Amino acid sequence: MHEAIIRLKNELQKALIGQESVVDALLIGLFTQGHILLEGVPGLAKTTAIKALSRALGLSFKRLQFTPDLLPSDILGAEVYNPKERDFYIKKGPIFAHLILADEINRAPAKVQSALLEAMQERQVTLGSESFVLPEPFLVMATQNPIEQEGAYALPEAQLDRFMMKVEVGYGSYEEELLIAQIGSKNLWQQPRTLLGIEEIMRLGEAILRIHCDEEVERYMVDLVQATREPEHYGLPKLKEKLRYGASPRGTIDLFKATKALAFLKGKDYVSPVDVAELLLPVLGHRLTLSYAAKAEGITPRSILEEVLGAVKIP
Repeated sequence: MHEAIIRLKNELQKALIGQESVVDALLIGLFTQGHILLEGVPGLAKTTAIKALSRALGLSFKRLQFTPDLLPSDILGAEVYNPKERDFYIKKGPIFAHLILADEINRAPAKVQSALLEAMQERQVTLGSESFVLPEPFLVMATQNPIEQEGAYALPEAQLDRFMMKVEVGYGSYEEELLIAQIGSKNLWQQPRTLLGIEEIMRLGEAILRIHCDEEVERYMVDLVQATREPEHYGLPKLKEKLRYGASPRGTIDLFKATKALAFLKGKDYVSPVDVAELLLPVLGHRLTLSYAAKAEGITPRSILEEVLGAVKIP
């Protein structure tokens, strides 16, 4: 099954150069029923990544461009009156697709954000008096621009917690950018072939569930989460002043699931502490609420988690 992952990644390289962390995050979310939040400036191939993935997996894809005047019904759908039949019918919104790109989610007001996040959590939508189950697999990849603040609505902490991972997307290397410019200027991009289907995706998800995680490694992950809540118990008393709230229990669950998926993507049949360290920031970083004093000092979730990693004993 790992060979299928290798073939998939090779196929995605036809339309996507670099951004391996984004691809890995999308695959982890897809195989473990999680959702991904990407943060980065425009032009870093975030949209290209999920479009290429939808084509390579033969899944339906919809893009939602979030704007301040967007309504929940624009996403979910609504009951529409048919004057000819003198009756109402259900018109489903674009949320009914396997892969959803919620572009610039922080530009939409709270009602729209809540409507999307409820669908993400419940995996169903209620329109009128009927409930409709969303297709499986179902993945939302939301993006937000960290630069622009005017006309933006920051996601509340409780809504950020709905995302399995938050990935900060950076620029590629010099050679990658050169290759992107050479191919893009001549419009020589290739479209990925469809390699897998829904049944194969479900089987891969089942295989990830069978990845072994030793109890010592599980306890290590719980200790890391607990250290963000009660750092004084782990020899980090000064950290208490920097944190208002630590990671939630949902963060612990997602860390367990994501590390198994990462081990699978690497071709291993077990989770190691290295996998845990690699995913600690993407899974827990957006779940930490820093104190005002910490923000004023320029302290970031990355620096907090680096301290936690250094203090908690590795099994």
